[in-house]
Amino acid sequence: MQSTFVESSIRCPENWEKGNWEFVREYWGERYNYLIYKRIMDIVSSLFVIIFVYPWLFPILFVLIRLDSRGPVFFRQQRVGFLGKTFWCYKFRTMHVNNYADTRRASSDDPRVTRVGRFLRNTCLDEFPQFINVLLGHMSIVGPRPHMLHDSREFASLIDNYRFRDMVRPGITGLSQVRGYRGPAANFESILRRYQWDSFYVRNTGFLLDLRIMFETGLLIVQSLVHRNSPVPADNLTIDGRALAATNKKIA
Repeated sequence: MQSTFVESSIRCPENWEKGNWEFVREYWGERYNYLIYKRIMDIVSSLFVIIFVYPWLFPILFVLIRLDSRGPVFFRQQRVGFLGKTFWCYKFRTMHVNNYADTRRASSDDPRVTRVGRFLRNTCLDEFPQFINVLLGHMSIVGPRPHMLHDSREFASLIDNYRFRDMVRPGITGLSQVRGYRGPAANFESILRRYQWDSFYVRNTGFLLDLRIMFETGLLIVQSLVHRNSPVPADNLTIDGRALAATNKKIA
């Protein structure tokens, strides 16, 4: 089986789920002030969206989703979060109700995706209910995207030390997404590149990087609204790709 070892400043030990928290204490201890301020920013930002955006956006999307297809407006799914803990992640429903939502990733031309659902996915509006997850502490505004359980197990079997990305809270948006890796992971290379950017974020997390990712996310949303049929470009952050390559080592 193809495997990849990504060198990290901190490597998660195999028995991390059994009470070995030294690596967590070391990581959090070095970033304590940043993580506290980041949590405050998450609470303030999520409250702002819930109070000032939800009241007018949700009724519009509620009507569009109900007119477009049968089924609930909201979709919830168990995702893998901080330190591998599972939580219920909320989204607007973008697919017809089906029995494979928790096991089969969406494809580019997936027939399960509704017309409104495709628009919501392209503009990232389907993720807006996750500000509730941010307020509850399950997620952050910025961080690696949370995987459904099936994908998390599959990706961890392909890439060594995959749990390193769980050192921080998952995010509504992340470095992988603004680098162009949005939507389904269709092959091993896509899974690998997403993990490399996620691990890069965990190693280099900070306010400037968070602000940069949020700014780039806003630009992508505007771009998707203006050019709805244009694919989201890859590698649209100016972080030097050589810096990423220098910190990652691929083995067979």
